[in-house]
Parts: sequence; structure tokens; C-alpha cells
Amino acid sequence: MLEGDNMPVESEGLYHLMAACFEGLRNLEWSLFKNIFPKPPEKRERGMPYSSFRYVLNTLLYILITGCRWSDVPKGEIWASKSSAHRWLKRW
Repeated sequence: MLEGDNMPVESEGLYHLMAACFEGLRNLEWSLFKNIFPKPPEKRERGMPYSSFRYVLNTLLYILITGCRWSDVPKGEIWASKSSAHRWLKRW
């Protein structure tokens, strides 16, 4: 396939999506990362609601892959808010 398309491109036997099509980590990809993050807190008493590390990582990877601005971070079920992702990036 042509690399200019927004279709998967075969590279070394693996299919990679073009940057504009990043739709978050698949379960297999997340399984490679989930053990390096701390366990989520059981109960949070005050402050903002807990944001899943998977959603934070999805958001950070989206920014890195697409090169978008923080204000252009997508909103939805699999994405962390821009403030939450930025806060975790500063901590790490």
C-alpha cells in the first residue's frame, strides 16, 4: 500500500497506522505497559476524579504521534483530559 494513504502500512511484518489515525492502544499493546504503572487508588476522597493510566498514555501518545497542540486533544471514552495528561507528564 502507499504510505500517503490513511490505510495500514506493512513494515517488517507488522501493520502500523498512520499518525492521523491513532485511535488509542489496543489491549495487547496496553498489556505491555500496564505493569510499569502504579496500582490505581482504591478510594479517592477529594480532588478531581481518577483518570486511568491507559487513557493518560493514549492521550500522550496521540500528542506525540500527531504533533497536535494540547488544546486539540480529542475528547471521548478512551482519552484523558488535557489537564490530567499534562499533570501526569510533568510528574513522570
